[in-house]
Parts: sequence; C-alpha cells; structure tokens
Amino acid sequence: MALFLLVFLPLLSSIVLGFFGKRLSLMFCHIFSCTMIIIPFFFSLYYLNLSLSDNYNLIIPLFNWLNSGDLLAEWSLRLDLLTSIMLVVVTSVSSLVHVYSVGYMGHDPHQKRFFSYLSFFTFAMLILVTSNNFLQLFFGWEGVGLASYLLIGFWYKKDSANSAAMKAFVVNRVGDFGLLIGLAILFFFTRSLDFEIIFSMKEQLSFNKFSFFGFDFNVLDTICFFLFMGAMGKSAQIFLHTWLPDAMEGPTPVSALIHAATMVTAGVYLVARCSPLFEMSPSILSFIIIVGATTAFFAATVALVQNDIKRIIAYSTCSQLGYMFVALGSGAYQIAIFHLFTHAFFKALLFLGSGSVIHAVSDEQDIRKMGGLYKLIPFTWIVMIIGTLGLTGAPFMSGYYSKDGVIEAAFVSNTQGHLYAFYLLVFSAFLTSFYSWRLLFLTFNGKSNVPAEIYSKIHESPKIMLAPLLILSFFTIFSGAYFVDYFMSHNYQYLWQSSIYLSESNHIIEAIHNVPKWVKYSPLVMMIIGFILAIVFYIFYKKIPENLSKKFNPIYVFLLNKWYFDEIYKFIFVKNISRFGNYLSKTFDKKIIDGLGPDGISSKVSELAKHIARIQTGYIYHYAFAMLIGLTFFITYFFVRV
Repeated sequence: MALFLLVFLPLLSSIVLGFFGKRLSLMFCHIFSCTMIIIPFFFSLYYLNLSLSDNYNLIIPLFNWLNSGDLLAEWSLRLDLLTSIMLVVVTSVSSLVHVYSVGYMGHDPHQKRFFSYLSFFTFAMLILVTSNNFLQLFFGWEGVGLASYLLIGFWYKKDSANSAAMKAFVVNRVGDFGLLIGLAILFFFTRSLDFEIIFSMKEQLSFNKFSFFGFDFNVLDTICFFLFMGAMGKSAQIFLHTWLPDAMEGPTPVSALIHAATMVTAGVYLVARCSPLFEMSPSILSFIIIVGATTAFFAATVALVQNDIKRIIAYSTCSQLGYMFVALGSGAYQIAIFHLFTHAFFKALLFLGSGSVIHAVSDEQDIRKMGGLYKLIPFTWIVMIIGTLGLTGAPFMSGYYSKDGVIEAAFVSNTQGHLYAFYLLVFSAFLTSFYSWRLLFLTFNGKSNVPAEIYSKIHESPKIMLAPLLILSFFTIFSGAYFVDYFMSHNYQYLWQSSIYLSESNHIIEAIHNVPKWVKYSPLVMMIIGFILAIVFYIFYKKIPENLSKKFNPIYVFLLNKWYFDEIYKFIFVKNISRFGNYLSKTFDKKIIDGLGPDGISSKVSELAKHIARIQTGYIYHYAFAMLIGLTFFITYFFVRV
C-alpha cells in the first residue's frame, strides 16, 4: 500500500490542482502539493533502508493492462535496490523543488497550473523507475517527455520558451523513436516485454542474427544500440544534446528538477536496468563509453565561454551525464548510479542557488552583469560554494567519491576505448573546476556590475527558498561519504544482484581499489589546477581572458557557438524538412488533397448551384414552358417503353 501511495499521490496532486485549482485557495494548493510529494519522500527513505539492510525485493501486481495475442502486459510496481535509490533521488529533489517554488513563483498568476505540472512530472518519473516491464516504462518515459514540454514552455507567451519546449519535444522524439524500435525488436524475438522474461533470454539473444538488406546483424547488439539511442535523447548525450541548454527558458525550479532528478537521469537508469542485456554486448558498451567521454569533454569546453548562469550549470549537467555513461560503458553500473545519486543533490543546489541569485538581481542571468554579491547575499554565496565543491570533486564532498570512482572505473575497465575515456575525463575534471569557479568569482567576487537602482534593492531570498538550499547543502557534504561503501565496496555486491547484472568476467569493483596512486590523485590535481587558474584569471589578472579570446578568436567563437551543432542541424535537417513541409502544404495538400477533396467538391457544387440559380427567373410562363417540356419528355418515354 505504501508503495502504491508513493507513486500515485503526486498524480492525485496534479489532478486536484489541474482540474479544481481555480476553486481552491492558493495556500491550500501550496500545502497540498508539497504534502503529496513529501509523504512519498519518507516512504522512499523507508524502502531504501529496507533494500540496504535486507536486500528487500518486492513486486506488486495492480491489474492486467493489455492482453492482445502474445502481448501480455501487467501493470505492476517493482521495488529493488536500484528502484529504491531512484525513488529517493526523485522524491527528495522534487520535494525541495516544490517547497522552493512556493517562494520563487510567488508572484506568478498561474502557480496552480505550475504545481500541477510539477506533480505530474514527478508522477511520470516514479512510474518509469517502478516499472516491471518495458511497456510500462515507455508509458512513464513519454509522460516525462510530455511534462518537460509543459514545464519548459510554461511561460508560453515568450517565443523563446515555446521554441525551447518544442525543441526539447522534437529532439527527444528522435531518441524515443530509437527506443521504440528497440522494444519492437525485443518483442519480435522474445514475444514478451517483461523484464524477467527478456533478461533470462539474454544468452539466446546474443547468439541470434537477422538479415536486413543483405547485411547480417546481431540481435542483441541491435537491441542495445536502439535502447541506448533512447537513453541518448533523454540524457542529452552528444548529437542529441541540443535541447538541454535551451530548456533553461523554463522557470529555475524546473531546471533543477529536469537536470537533477528526473528527465536527464532516465537514460542512465534505463541502461542500468538493462545491464543483463548490455553486459552481453561489449561492442555497444564500447560505443557508450566513447559517447559518454566525448559528451563530458564537449560540454565542459562549451561551458568555459558561456555567460548565462543557468546555461553554464546546464552544460555542467550534460558533462556530468557523460561521466555517468562512461561508468555504464565500463561495466560499473552501480558507480554510475552513485554519481547520479550525488549529482542530484549538488546540481539541484547549484540550480536553486542560481535561482536565488537571479531573484536577487531582478531576473538578470548574465554573470558579467553581476559581481560583488557575496556581501549582500552571503547565505546564497556559501551554499553556491558548497555546490561548486561538490561538482568539482573537492575532498570529502559527495562528488569526490562518485566522480573519482567513475574515472578509476574507466582506467581499469576492459571495454575498448576505456583509456580514451579516462584521459578525456581527467582533462574534463580540470575544465569543470575552471568554469565552475569562474561562475562563482564573476557572480560573487570583484567589483559589482549591477545597475545602481537594482544593487540597492538586492537582498536574500525568503526563508522558504533558503531552507531547501540548506538541506541540499547537507546532502552535498555528507551523502558521498555515508553511501560510498554501498556503491563501491565489494562487501555489498550481494545487495545489487537483484537489480544489476554483472558477468563472470566483470570484476571492476574489485579492480578500482587497486589502481595506481597517480590515477587516484589525478582528478584532485586537475581540480586544484582549475581552481588556481580561475583565481589568476578572474581575481588577480582579469584582462587575461579577454586577451586570450582575441588571440584565439576562432576557437573562442567555435566554443561560443557550441561547436555549431545547432547551425549544422538547421542546415541539414530543419531547412530541408521545412522546405519539404511547405511543398507538401502548398502543392500536395492544397492542390491535390483539398483540390480534389473538400475544396474541389465544394467549388464544383457552388458552380453547379450558380448555373441552376439562373433557371429561377420568377416568370410564370418560363415555369409553365419548363413543365410542358418535362411532360412531353415523360409522355414520349412512356410510349417508347410500350
């Protein structure tokens, strides 16, 4: 019963606020919405404790969903260690985002609709992570996509918000199409979409082949490729990443929820849940590790030159997701989930902290127009430092344990391309440190660039916005050290056996404890170098960045334009598809469909009516003459028949 309430209480909140919100007071909506999320959070803590102590597993059948031929789908709720961790991540961050939004959205006239969308977003994610079959997972998967569209485009009167929402929706449909193909192939060869049945057939799938246009393909490799394609879209990996930075057009609490706990983590969860399949496909694991490392490096380079505070943090999310996929490609699935777990807290802290900054400076987001804010909003400054320390992997912070674990896993992995990933991640750690401290120094230190009329009004956010920041700071500091053994110690491997599959040749958890010391210390060294360079560039010698941007202008412009992915996609896809669509609209639709269809029939009938109307003269002798002619034809026809 508790698991049922955990999943469906956010749906109840969404329905009540969405359909009856106009009749309810704003205070009741705030309390009801937050309560319907906080209660599931405490339930999730209870289940996590059970999973960590007793290796607790549970499947609750609810009802038979589909029964059509071979397709049998039961709606049921699955609980294991992997699910329990995801439940804590989703409900904790969502609870804090709900509370934070009470203050942040205080002046918005459509708060009730906003909280309804937030609750639905949470519900869709909970459905996704508690699924016991791929069809139910796909339902939650698409629900998350729909909710993201609604929330990113919440301020729909802004053209930029509408464009960002549509972009997120379309790009994710590309990945979702790949996921759908993967599920179709799975069902064709297994006649099932149930996790247990499919995973039990992994060896059989790995030996099966099929022909397509004269080429032979391995069934399992093909399935894993398309499943990962779906993950690439949701988790914003390179080539399908372009929607994520633009998602910043939504309210800041939405950015925190999307980037920390819900949408972008769905892809990581999918690959971890499907570990029995991916473990049997080393070629796809190699593809994953290369894509993840490239994404981490790409996003970190772009973040170096961004000036929008939310966009910098957004590219940071994209980069950290690359780290998670490197861990997945290395076969260290639980380390990927560990980084997902710690990342949720410090990334939510950074986003909500940036929201506090934006709130203080009257919605300004350009860090070049800030500076000197640490005296005016000291609490926000301190929590942003804590979030930055977590992100950069400072010793004993949460990111220190999980991020270093990912890098060590890349080094010892047997997956092809693991050294490429290792060196790229180490360098990305340096870039992460540099752009993170750049953001902090330009925002809070130095001379203020805030207009005088705004500067005089700067003050800390209300307590209802600061309380979630305090809680997230606590998790950022302590969650890594407390949970590291459960994720990275071989003493707790038995806890993961019900939710994550490791092949007999996969000994990566043991191997990471025996890496050379230089490997262990390399991320820390890179972090320190990035920190020192940021101090030099943005505290002591502030003209160096400007001079470097002029000297290496082509590189600067290349990074500023995000490697020209948007321009390339616009040239190759958007323009051509738009032209084709216009052709179909003007030629095929209007001239053929409408011309031969409703418009054509209507015009012909109209013409016929005009001709008939001419007969209606109003003269009696015309009508008498017409009757005479008709009678003559009738009599002639009668006598001819006889």
